[in-house]
Amino acid sequence: MSNIFLKRVYEPYDDMDGCRILIDRLWPRGISKESARLSFWFKDIAPSNELRKWFCHKPELFDEFRKQYLNELRSDEQKLQMIEQIIDLSTKDRVTLLYGAKDPVYNHGVVLYEELMRIADQKN
Repeated sequence: MSNIFLKRVYEPYDDMDGCRILIDRLWPRGISKESARLSFWFKDIAPSNELRKWFCHKPELFDEFRKQYLNELRSDEQKLQMIEQIIDLSTKDRVTLLYGAKDPVYNHGVVLYEELMRIADQKN
């Protein structure tokens, strides 16, 4: 069982969140740094600006977005290091990945979460 969870940054803080990591490249509108209560901001684990702008949260583009973002996650050394850090943190504490997108299904957080689960399963 994984110790990694996913939720919108706009949802209320919960003591059970553990280590809170913002995974968006851009700071979420209307959220203060104090209310975000972040442990880390891994903005570079987010999709590249080009991919983010191309996708524009359009569900019909999600399958292609997923493929391209997975390629970024698996080939970018900085993203790979952050993935390892998240997995390492999750062995010590609960980790909650925070994203700002309105759609809970068609967003990069879902892709990242699934990739983290795949890697964590391989390690076990």
